[in-house]
Amino acid sequence: MDNWITRFAALLCAAGATALFWSFGMFVAIPWHEGRMLAMSSVELQVVAIPLVTGLAVSWGALHLFSLASDEENLQRRRARLAVFALVALAAMAGGISWTLARVVS
Repeated sequence: MDNWITRFAALLCAAGATALFWSFGMFVAIPWHEGRMLAMSSVELQVVAIPLVTGLAVSWGALHLFSLASDEENLQRRRARLAVFALVALAAMAGGISWTLARVVS
């Protein structure tokens, strides 16, 4: 029973990290589209950096909780879990970028 509680908490953390990566993609879309990633103001940099850094921290916590809940010491399953989570994070970022570009850029 304890493993299921830990897995549920890890799943909630993973969902939160995915939402943070989506918001990172949403906020980075305009500066990236306009080609001024290296010329962002300090406010824009904060708006972009906070979801990214927080999403990385929350995803690290989710992966750590998933590792605590798994009883096996199978390294390939851990790598597969990391690869799937990385693909989901990249897809969330791409979704945020496309959402913003579809609504803002004409």
